[in-house]
Amino acid sequence: MSQATDSEAVREDGVIESVSGPVVTATDLGAKMNDVVYVGDEGLMGEVIEIEGNLSTIQVYEETSAVAPGEPVENTGEPLSVDLGPGMLDTIYDGVQRPLDVLQEKMDSAFLDRGVDAPGIDLEKTWEFQPEVEVGDEVEPGDVVGVVEETVTIDHKVMVPPGYDGGEVTAIEAGNFTVEEPVAELDSGEEIQMRQEWPVRRPRPSADKQTPTTPLVSGQRILDGLFPLAKGGTAAIPGPFGSGKTVTQQSLAKFSDADIVVYIGCGERGNEMTEVIDDFPELPDPQTGNALMARTCLIANTSNMPVAARESCVYTGITIAEFYRDMGYDVALMADSTSRWAEAMREISSRLEEMPGEEGYPAYLAARLSQFYERAGYFENINGTEGSISVIGAVSPPGGDFSEPVTQNTLRIVKTFWALDADLAERRHFPAINWNESYSLYQDQLDPWYRENVAEDYPEVRQWAVDTLDEEGELQEIVQLVGKDALPPDQQLTLEVARYLREAWLQQNAFIEVDQYCPPEKTYGILTAIKHFNDEAFEALDAGVPVEEIQNIDAAPQLNRIATTEDEEAEEFTDELEADITEQLRELY
Repeated sequence: MSQATDSEAVREDGVIESVSGPVVTATDLGAKMNDVVYVGDEGLMGEVIEIEGNLSTIQVYEETSAVAPGEPVENTGEPLSVDLGPGMLDTIYDGVQRPLDVLQEKMDSAFLDRGVDAPGIDLEKTWEFQPEVEVGDEVEPGDVVGVVEETVTIDHKVMVPPGYDGGEVTAIEAGNFTVEEPVAELDSGEEIQMRQEWPVRRPRPSADKQTPTTPLVSGQRILDGLFPLAKGGTAAIPGPFGSGKTVTQQSLAKFSDADIVVYIGCGERGNEMTEVIDDFPELPDPQTGNALMARTCLIANTSNMPVAARESCVYTGITIAEFYRDMGYDVALMADSTSRWAEAMREISSRLEEMPGEEGYPAYLAARLSQFYERAGYFENINGTEGSISVIGAVSPPGGDFSEPVTQNTLRIVKTFWALDADLAERRHFPAINWNESYSLYQDQLDPWYRENVAEDYPEVRQWAVDTLDEEGELQEIVQLVGKDALPPDQQLTLEVARYLREAWLQQNAFIEVDQYCPPEKTYGILTAIKHFNDEAFEALDAGVPVEEIQNIDAAPQLNRIATTEDEEAEEFTDELEADITEQLRELY
């Protein structure tokens, strides 16, 4: 019985009446909505998604070929839940939290048979438990009673589950325990284990949802510099095929300053997930130097896996993220991509013969997207700690059409929009984020952090960059008609400054180790160096120096070298470069 449910489960079994792909109809199944059932002679896992009279409609999380009417359906009386406890990090799951390495050992094959199952966390492994409370202490739901070292990077905090009464600790001691053995006992008679269960479609409780005021530092200049995301914020990365959605999310997973990363591969190509699975265990964590997987949980539901499991995988991921949030950690969740999730909903909806909405998507598409993204946020937990979940969802609009329903409904919910551009990708400008279409609504609430931790004038310098890039966009339309030489000198100089903004600041080379990650201080330093060139150049122009001579000074191209200068040497290099720019320009007049 799940710790999250209070009533006794109803366990009436039924019989299959009809099968339509992953949708199965059963009769005489005494089940509630969202109950987990096991379908057919092979016991395929499914979930009740519609009840009408004596008929229960089930979405099955596995291939249903050869399943026939008349076969039994076993009801568990439990909603779809995940196992929560130590061992989730450094693990790769499928969409319903079955560990893929364990299933592979069972099958001795890369391809899984139907009906195979395994618990989400190892029930036999022992963990060294260290108490944080003593006998006689009062504890309430959410309180931490002890810790175990889950990985070399993360301490797993064992908490009193939500829904418990709490009370006085009557027994607790250090030692090695499995996740199902009680590590503490309360005077209420309740026993606390390391393992909890939680229904994936129900958010875990929190005390308060607060306004986020700290950025999720990504190390990507265009994101941190122009379109920052708050810890506890939501972002969408829409873009056509090949524009860099997956690479951008992987960069965020590798380099963002979140404590925990949950990466959901939702309906993506198998070769992309293979790359993630191969790369992540080999990557060092930039924060600690340990393996990146030591703070990462991967959920892999590739495009060839059952479509119904794709619909549940985002809920599995966000529930795991909420569990670590309750411990006081900052979690970054990557969903790649929510379009494939929406397509799974569309397929299930059509098989249920529901009234279709726009482009065949179900009418509740916007509601489901909202329910998912609203589980992000910066929270005060019920135990008094603070934690956050930042959700970054990739969107794959067909043909790069941002007017399609998934993109538009996502834009109504998220506050950060990173629009990927196929034209930029074709020109080898990476990250291929279009600065004219992207935006962040977190800037005002994050500006105090940037003023305090980076530079007092950071927002003003950023706004200067935005204005310069906007002006360049307008001038480029004129250049295409009459040519650059027809512009007045001040506009030609603006185009030159904007070129340095694009090439030296907004572009970032993931193949150069020193440029993979750019700290906020260096991001600001590059920008101020370009602004220094701008200010000195316009002074020279006002003094009568021809624009060609200003553009040809030796120091200006050195702006492109700041990004590939070692972080600890960048400030000195920038100071010397600014001095050279000033000297060379003032020699001209």
